[in-house]
Amino acid sequence: MMPLGNYLMPHFKISPREFSYLVSAYTLSAAGSGFLAAFFVDRYDRKKLLLFAYLGFLVGTFFCGIAPTFEALLLARLVAGIFGGMIGAQVLSIVADIFPYEERGKAMGAVMSAFSVASTLGIPFSLYIANLLSWHAPFLFIATLGLVIVPLLYRYIPPMGSHLQNNQHKGRPFLAFQSLVADKRQLMALLFSLLWYMGHFLIIPFINPMLEFNMGFSKLQTPMIYLVGGVVSFLAANYFGKLSDKLGKLKIFSICMAITLVFVLVITHLPAFPFYIVLLFFAGWFIFSTGRGVTAQALLSNVVPIQQRGSFMSFNSSIQSLGTGLASFIAGVLVTADAKGKLSGYSDLGWMSITMLGGSLVLARYIFRQR
Repeated sequence: MMPLGNYLMPHFKISPREFSYLVSAYTLSAAGSGFLAAFFVDRYDRKKLLLFAYLGFLVGTFFCGIAPTFEALLLARLVAGIFGGMIGAQVLSIVADIFPYEERGKAMGAVMSAFSVASTLGIPFSLYIANLLSWHAPFLFIATLGLVIVPLLYRYIPPMGSHLQNNQHKGRPFLAFQSLVADKRQLMALLFSLLWYMGHFLIIPFINPMLEFNMGFSKLQTPMIYLVGGVVSFLAANYFGKLSDKLGKLKIFSICMAITLVFVLVITHLPAFPFYIVLLFFAGWFIFSTGRGVTAQALLSNVVPIQQRGSFMSFNSSIQSLGTGLASFIAGVLVTADAKGKLSGYSDLGWMSITMLGGSLVLARYIFRQR
């Protein structure tokens, strides 16, 4: 959705604020469903829950693709978010259940490198078919491809029910929430997650519109940002995942976070550089943002024991979705467009992003200092 801003805003004749509603609709509904899911996910096999949520997500995505109006697209995004909010937590819980903490950086790196491949192939291809056909095409393509993946999930993911053994939360849905509220470390970990996600996503919704409307790059050039970003993120996810297992996850997270603060400052205050220099800046941002993300997820996966992991990761997924939605909403409020579509207020988002990311770094150094 985020890279389609310069397609959807003129098509539906909507403002940057209304576009931010489309972005935040998914994440806010995902936050709500993730929160509710936390009360029951540890009572069921993680594989079955993943399949259920994935099918629901595909249905919502299909309706995004056939939405005739802004309001219909907004509603379809809400539906997709309800199910999408359950997917990420289940994937990360499955990875954490299978791999011990000492190998989890490598495992998280492998999973997040798959996200990078999706970015490398998916986002530029989606922008290409949006240029070639219409903005509807990427959603319909994702829904169709997803149906092909469903039988593979069923066949190759093993049953995931080891967390059901000696689970004190089984049959007591509110115990997970009570444990969360009573545990200072869990609460601080969620605050860390909220700040990290908000800081990251504040600048993302308007990257594509900023590059086109403010810097004058064409719709044929801007997909290169995601193509290059996807390639370097794939390499970075595997590299930093393995390195974090060797040198320490908190150490690698801290280094990557500190470096990304510089890139955020540069990206949100870009002068009139040639496109190849812009590509280099974004490549650096993708590399260290990926290293930061891999190590953060590994750190968060070890906050609670396996019996509570699904619930905690669902709460965490909810918080991250909330952070993404709030960031998109704030970006829509602060960024404005003139009659020619040129955006203003993007540099303010940069300073806000740096503040939140810096706060998350301070929290991480306190919460995970023995990890």
